[in-house]
Amino acid sequence: MSAAEITGRLARYMAEARERSLPPQVAREAKHRILDTLAAMVSGAHLKPGEMALRYARSQGGVAEATIISNDIKTSAVNAALVNGMFAHADETDDFEPVTKAHPGCAVVPAALAMAEREGRSGMELLSAVTLGYDVCCRFLLALGPDLVRGSHRSAEGTSSTLGSVGAAASLARLDEKGMRYALSYAAQQVSGLWSWVRDAEHVEKAFDFSGMGARNGVTAAIMAQLGFTGVWDVLDGEHNALAALSTAPKPEEMVAGLGARYFVTETAIKPFSVGYPIQAPLDAFLTLHREHALNVNNVERIVVKLPEDGARIVNDRAMPDVNCQHIIAVALVDGTVSFSDSHSYERMKDPKVRAAKERVQLIADPKLMDPAVPRSGLVEVTLRDGRNVSHFTRHAPGTKENPMNTERVNAKARLLMEPVLGAERTEGLIRRVNAAEELNDVRELRRLLARE
Repeated sequence: MSAAEITGRLARYMAEARERSLPPQVAREAKHRILDTLAAMVSGAHLKPGEMALRYARSQGGVAEATIISNDIKTSAVNAALVNGMFAHADETDDFEPVTKAHPGCAVVPAALAMAEREGRSGMELLSAVTLGYDVCCRFLLALGPDLVRGSHRSAEGTSSTLGSVGAAASLARLDEKGMRYALSYAAQQVSGLWSWVRDAEHVEKAFDFSGMGARNGVTAAIMAQLGFTGVWDVLDGEHNALAALSTAPKPEEMVAGLGARYFVTETAIKPFSVGYPIQAPLDAFLTLHREHALNVNNVERIVVKLPEDGARIVNDRAMPDVNCQHIIAVALVDGTVSFSDSHSYERMKDPKVRAAKERVQLIADPKLMDPAVPRSGLVEVTLRDGRNVSHFTRHAPGTKENPMNTERVNAKARLLMEPVLGAERTEGLIRRVNAAEELNDVRELRRLLARE
């Protein structure tokens, strides 16, 4: 066992975390992320990635342990985690951690929900598990080095999701330190994810890569350890360990730095817009200018969007509407807003008015915006036909820890996404129950609100 003993320190904390009381503000932020992710699942279930995942669930059957959101299917916890995970990233409304580029919620929450249903755990245990999952997810990327992960053509999102999911699922399995060690080892063996997801034109594989895969892997590892599978004792610091295998310059101490004091569930950004995260700041900047200067298709000559180089590469004229920066800004110019339906509409990409507006939008990858302290900013410069030039810089998009959304705004976003699917009564009931999650004796009480009977 190495002197650092990273695996043991992390495993002990994971085993003890379910008994720790969360600070009130941490519990509140955990509820925000659970509700935000549930809303993403509900809306994403009816997009193409969700439909494909549902087809997979129907073909697999499985022991009826957990609910497929907004459907009449119950299946194994492993299958439910995979399918609900794909739902959660289908519509690009899930949360995002700007420093690591992780998307914790879309994998951690489905894994936690599936395991909580399987085990009949309480709402308080769900909150603790989700909080732990976020911590393990983000710390794993910090230990590897997010830039080093992507520098080796791997996906930061896929790489981190398995570790985040096993953190949540293993907590709900009530594993002791030994079980946590083995669960971490089985999870580490499954870590995967290539940056090739950027070439997925329909978002189907991307939804699997970001969330479904990791949620499935984490629940699988936790159940194996729960059932007595033995494994490697020190996968994060022993010979041929996971950190050394996955990074050329790992920082092992990042796995345990600040545990119990720094909670990543309070640091992720909740998206106000259902578009790829690099578009959040420039869309906010453009809509600010739109309100202040009454911008429209008749008075705008040219729009220049400047983004950090890494973000610009992700959203530059992509085939998917919700991750195409030029298209989304064009929709905002034509409509004065960007609705959920329009951000996912391939038909709007063919709209002559939108296409004409898009010709006026230029995206620039600006190296001067590559600031680690502000990794996802956006500058928008507009030239009007009367010769005026106006600009707005959004340093931190709404929903970030620097510019957070309060409970009312999170509820409003969830309402917008869920009401068309669940109806007003069930939506309001679900919002109330999640906002009082600590009062749930059994997470299965949510089934009547989430499932289609």
